[in-house]
Amino acid sequence: MTSKQPLPVRLTRTGQPLFPWHHFTMRFSSTPRGARLARRLAGERLEAWGISYGTDAHDVLTLIVAELSANAVRHGRVPGRDFRLRLSAEGAALRVEVTDSRGESVPALAEPSNDLDGRRGLLLVAALTDRWGWYPCIDGPGKTVWAVLDVGLS
Repeated sequence: MTSKQPLPVRLTRTGQPLFPWHHFTMRFSSTPRGARLARRLAGERLEAWGISYGTDAHDVLTLIVAELSANAVRHGRVPGRDFRLRLSAEGAALRVEVTDSRGESVPALAEPSNDLDGRRGLLLVAALTDRWGWYPCIDGPGKTVWAVLDVGLS
Protein backbone atom coordinates (compact mmCIF):
# COMPACT_ATOMS: atom_id res chain seq x y z
CA MET A 1 0.00 0.00 0.00
CA THR A 2 1.22 3.48 -0.73
CA SER A 3 1.94 5.96 2.02
CA LYS A 4 -0.99 8.24 2.74
CA GLN A 5 -1.25 11.60 4.42
CA PRO A 6 -3.45 11.35 7.51
CA LEU A 7 -6.84 13.00 7.26
CA PRO A 8 -7.19 15.98 9.63
CA VAL A 9 -9.90 16.14 12.29
CA ARG A 10 -11.17 18.91 14.53
CA LEU A 11 -9.53 19.16 17.97
CA THR A 12 -10.69 20.52 21.29
CA ARG A 13 -9.18 23.75 22.56
CA THR A 14 -6.66 21.77 24.60
CA GLY A 15 -5.33 20.09 21.45
CA GLN A 16 -6.72 16.69 22.43
CA PRO A 17 -8.66 14.64 19.88
CA LEU A 18 -12.41 14.73 20.34
CA PHE A 19 -12.52 10.95 20.45
CA PRO A 20 -10.01 9.65 23.02
CA TRP A 21 -12.12 6.47 23.09
CA HIS A 22 -15.55 5.77 21.66
CA HIS A 23 -17.42 2.62 20.71
CA PHE A 24 -20.66 1.94 18.84
CA THR A 25 -22.22 -1.44 17.99
CA MET A 26 -25.55 -2.22 16.38
CA ARG A 27 -27.16 -5.05 14.44
CA PHE A 28 -28.96 -4.45 11.15
CA SER A 29 -31.14 -6.59 8.93
CA SER A 30 -29.20 -8.24 6.11
CA THR A 31 -31.07 -6.24 3.49
CA PRO A 32 -30.20 -3.22 1.32
CA ARG A 33 -32.33 -1.15 3.70
CA GLY A 34 -30.25 -2.40 6.65
CA ALA A 35 -27.03 -1.45 4.84
CA ARG A 36 -28.35 2.06 4.13
CA LEU A 37 -29.40 2.48 7.76
CA ALA A 38 -25.96 1.33 8.95
CA ARG A 39 -24.30 3.99 6.79
CA ARG A 40 -26.65 6.71 8.00
CA LEU A 41 -26.30 5.87 11.68
CA ALA A 42 -22.52 5.59 11.33
CA GLY A 43 -22.46 9.09 9.82
CA GLU A 44 -24.49 10.44 12.74
CA ARG A 45 -22.24 8.70 15.25
CA LEU A 46 -19.09 10.09 13.62
CA GLU A 47 -20.58 13.60 13.74
CA ALA A 48 -21.30 13.12 17.46
CA TRP A 49 -17.66 12.09 17.96
CA GLY A 50 -16.45 15.34 16.34
CA ILE A 51 -15.79 14.06 12.83
CA SER A 52 -17.91 16.58 10.96
CA TYR A 53 -20.12 15.91 7.97
CA GLY A 54 -18.38 16.92 4.75
CA THR A 55 -14.84 16.35 6.04
CA ASP A 56 -12.56 13.90 4.26
CA ALA A 57 -12.43 11.62 7.30
CA HIS A 58 -16.23 11.52 7.61
CA ASP A 59 -16.72 10.88 3.90
CA VAL A 60 -14.12 8.08 3.81
CA LEU A 61 -15.46 6.37 6.93
CA THR A 62 -19.09 6.45 5.79
CA LEU A 63 -18.02 5.08 2.40
CA ILE A 64 -16.16 2.24 4.15
CA VAL A 65 -19.25 1.46 6.25
CA ALA A 66 -21.39 1.50 3.09
CA GLU A 67 -19.06 -0.86 1.20
CA LEU A 68 -18.58 -3.35 4.03
CA SER A 69 -22.30 -3.33 4.88
CA ALA A 70 -23.26 -3.86 1.24
CA ASN A 71 -20.80 -6.77 1.05
CA ALA A 72 -22.30 -8.30 4.19
CA VAL A 73 -25.75 -8.10 2.61
CA ARG A 74 -24.67 -9.34 -0.81
CA HIS A 75 -22.09 -11.99 0.06
CA GLY A 76 -22.58 -12.76 3.74
CA ARG A 77 -26.33 -12.96 4.07
CA VAL A 78 -27.99 -15.89 5.76
CA PRO A 79 -31.80 -15.60 5.77
CA GLY A 80 -33.07 -14.58 9.18
CA ARG A 81 -29.66 -13.42 10.43
CA ASP A 82 -28.51 -9.83 10.89
CA PHE A 83 -25.11 -8.28 10.28
CA ARG A 84 -23.32 -6.28 12.96
CA LEU A 85 -21.59 -2.93 12.58
CA ARG A 86 -19.01 -1.89 15.13
CA LEU A 87 -17.25 1.47 15.12
CA SER A 88 -14.47 2.32 17.51
CA ALA A 89 -12.23 5.32 17.89
CA GLU A 90 -9.16 5.60 20.03
CA GLY A 91 -6.64 8.39 19.77
CA ALA A 92 -6.28 9.02 16.05
CA ALA A 93 -7.38 5.58 14.81
CA LEU A 94 -10.92 4.82 13.67
CA ARG A 95 -11.92 1.21 13.10
CA VAL A 96 -14.92 -0.12 11.20
CA GLU A 97 -15.93 -3.77 11.63
CA VAL A 98 -18.80 -5.55 9.90
CA THR A 99 -19.67 -9.09 10.95
CA ASP A 100 -21.89 -11.35 8.86
CA SER A 101 -23.04 -14.96 9.22
CA ARG A 102 -21.24 -16.65 6.29
CA GLY A 103 -17.74 -17.76 7.18
CA GLU A 104 -17.26 -19.73 3.96
CA SER A 105 -17.54 -16.58 1.83
CA VAL A 106 -14.03 -15.17 2.29
CA PRO A 107 -13.34 -11.57 1.23
CA ALA A 108 -10.61 -11.07 -1.35
CA LEU A 109 -9.41 -8.28 -3.59
CA ALA A 110 -10.39 -8.89 -7.21
CA GLU A 111 -9.76 -7.03 -10.40
CA PRO A 112 -12.88 -5.17 -11.47
CA SER A 113 -14.53 -6.30 -14.65
CA ASN A 114 -16.19 -4.19 -17.32
CA ASP A 115 -19.61 -5.67 -16.65
CA LEU A 116 -21.90 -4.31 -13.97
CA ASP A 117 -21.40 -6.97 -11.29
CA GLY A 118 -19.37 -4.71 -9.00
CA ARG A 119 -16.15 -6.18 -7.55
CA ARG A 120 -14.83 -2.76 -6.62
CA GLY A 121 -15.85 -2.45 -2.96
CA LEU A 122 -12.82 -4.03 -1.32
CA LEU A 123 -10.52 -2.24 -3.76
CA LEU A 124 -11.98 1.04 -2.46
CA VAL A 125 -11.60 -0.11 1.13
CA ALA A 126 -7.95 -1.07 0.54
CA ALA A 127 -7.19 2.19 -1.27
CA LEU A 128 -8.84 4.50 1.26
CA THR A 129 -7.79 2.94 4.57
CA ASP A 130 -4.47 2.35 6.22
CA ARG A 131 -5.11 -1.35 6.84
CA TRP A 132 -7.90 -3.85 6.45
CA GLY A 133 -8.47 -7.54 6.84
CA TRP A 134 -10.84 -10.17 8.13
CA TYR A 135 -11.03 -12.91 10.71
CA PRO A 136 -13.43 -15.80 11.38
CA CYS A 137 -15.91 -15.40 14.22
CA ILE A 138 -14.85 -17.27 17.32
CA ASP A 139 -18.30 -17.33 18.92
CA GLY A 140 -20.34 -18.71 16.03
CA PRO A 141 -20.54 -18.94 12.27
CA GLY A 142 -19.41 -16.03 10.15
CA LYS A 143 -16.59 -13.58 9.74
CA THR A 144 -15.67 -10.00 10.55
CA VAL A 145 -14.23 -7.68 7.92
CA TRP A 146 -12.43 -4.69 9.39
CA ALA A 147 -10.69 -1.52 8.21
CA VAL A 148 -8.69 1.11 10.08
CA LEU A 149 -8.22 4.74 9.16
CA ASP A 150 -5.55 6.75 10.97
CA VAL A 151 -6.57 10.39 10.98
CA GLY A 152 -4.05 13.18 11.50
CA LEU A 153 -4.40 15.73 14.23
CA SER A 154 -4.37 19.28 12.96
